[in-house]
Amino acid sequence: QVQLVESGGGLVQPGGSLRLSCAGSGFTFSSYVMNWYRQAPGKERELVAAITGDGGSTNYADSVKGRFTISRDNAKNTVYLQMNSLKPEDTAVYYCNFLMRFGRYEYWGQGTQVTVSS
Repeated sequence: QVQLVESGGGLVQPGGSLRLSCAGSGFTFSSYVMNWYRQAPGKERELVAAITGDGGSTNYADSVKGRFTISRDNAKNTVYLQMNSLKPEDTAVYYCNFLMRFGRYEYWGQGTQVTVSS
């Protein structure tokens, strides 16, 4: 069965860094665009970053552009989110996601908490 498992979240001070991982199984990982979303308490879920199946193209929300980097290692069925220069506004639960059959099916991980605070 399809499964996505995020890891790497935690507590970090403003200006610090974290590297999130999302491991996929049960599907052909390299065939799909992978996305990172986040949701903070009382806020709407927002798309943070996306990467094409071969890793050739990426896109970022304006709020994280220049600070976050999405990458993937298809041999390990894993997508990463390197988060640098973290701000308190980055505090949220981070989820990885992909769409199958041109959006007919959605798959989500369980999420990993990122807290940026002094």
